[in-house]
Amino acid sequence: MANEIERKFLIKSLPSDMSGTTMRQGYLQPEKERAVRVRTVEKDGSKKGVLTIKGMGNKSGMSRYEFETEIPTSDADHLLSLCDQPLIEKTRYKYKHDNLIWEIDEFHGVNDGLVVAEVELESEDQQFEKPNFISEEVTGQVKYYNMMLLKNPYSTWKN
Repeated sequence: MANEIERKFLIKSLPSDMSGTTMRQGYLQPEKERAVRVRTVEKDGSKKGVLTIKGMGNKSGMSRYEFETEIPTSDADHLLSLCDQPLIEKTRYKYKHDNLIWEIDEFHGVNDGLVVAEVELESEDQQFEKPNFISEEVTGQVKYYNMMLLKNPYSTWKN
């Protein structure tokens, strides 16, 4: 059981030559105090299921409790059918920069057009260099939480 510390940013453009992982995810309990998420992850013809429980974030939105475990794919598929619709669909790319791994999520479906990058840190005050594709920081902005993208999809936002 660990505390997750991460910061989230919008990006200017996707870096080139990256291969991604396809994800479908839904929420069995989509509450700010605790979220229970189910996800399937597909890459290179292999598929796995993941169950995640996340606690409420701190005031900055950077840190919160996270428990994650792999589950059988058939269970994940069944649990996704019980989740509120639509599911979150995205391709995740990993980008290494300055000894950190950036996870870049390109959303599809009702959230098509939204692309965000997250970086996991050791502490909230950790200093790091941002890659040149990073734009505005959106850490702690609730509308960018995956759970909120179900209730208020990116396609419904007014620019």
